[in-house]
Amino acid sequence: MRFDQIIDTAQKIFSNSIVKSVIIVVAAIAVYKAVSAILSARGKRLKELEKKNRETYLRLINSIFKYTLFVICFFALLQVNHVNITSMVAGLGIAGIILGVAVQDALKDIIRGFDIISDNYFKVGDLIEFNGIEGKVLELGLKTTKIKDIKNDYIISVPNRNVEAIALVSNLLYLEVPMPYELPLEEAEKAISQICDAGKKNKNIKDCTYVSVNRLDDSAIKYMLKVVMRDNSKKLQTNRDMWRIILDIMAQNSISVPYTQIDIHSK
Repeated sequence: MRFDQIIDTAQKIFSNSIVKSVIIVVAAIAVYKAVSAILSARGKRLKELEKKNRETYLRLINSIFKYTLFVICFFALLQVNHVNITSMVAGLGIAGIILGVAVQDALKDIIRGFDIISDNYFKVGDLIEFNGIEGKVLELGLKTTKIKDIKNDYIISVPNRNVEAIALVSNLLYLEVPMPYELPLEEAEKAISQICDAGKKNKNIKDCTYVSVNRLDDSAIKYMLKVVMRDNSKKLQTNRDMWRIILDIMAQNSISVPYTQIDIHSK
């Protein structure tokens, strides 16, 4: 086969719409992966930004780039398949209005996504609460925020337009320690102090302090503890660790755990 025949065959192959479409899709995927890798590498060098802020901005930029690349790829595929883009856009008319109404929720999500970033509602790695679910923010995208439920590790997508219903969870944990009425106040507070000292040895506890007697319950006096956590996404495990410490210290001091009792008197 002569060289000019090879060139002619190659031109025929690459002039095929299907081949062009495949090339465009493959090229788009390659560009997306390359840019994502560059963003990830650049992000590690941005020492001036807090880690959570850096991850949030990088994920948002990556999301914007992904959607932009998708739109460009979509119109390129239409073009190589001989679809007249100009006449298609011009002919939208009523269909365009209907489409605009249909995607208004998506537009709200995108706008609120930018608001979350600019107003610093929360960042990647923060613990938030939505509809009674507490979860760690894994990803902040243009349309949704992905969170990981700290109770069962479920991944949940929350539309950004619901940002007003999202609460940022504090790194404080308040515990009411029950002590029997028969126990003198001095002995109870001594045991509480030991609980605080033991709690501070936990790697996720920054500080643990005794607040005061919080309330007089039916069967026990409740003493309030304030625990400051280093990572509030580990709130559930920290709560478990503290209750184990509480039970251990109470056992060491021969303090029984109060429980509701019913006295029956008969004549």
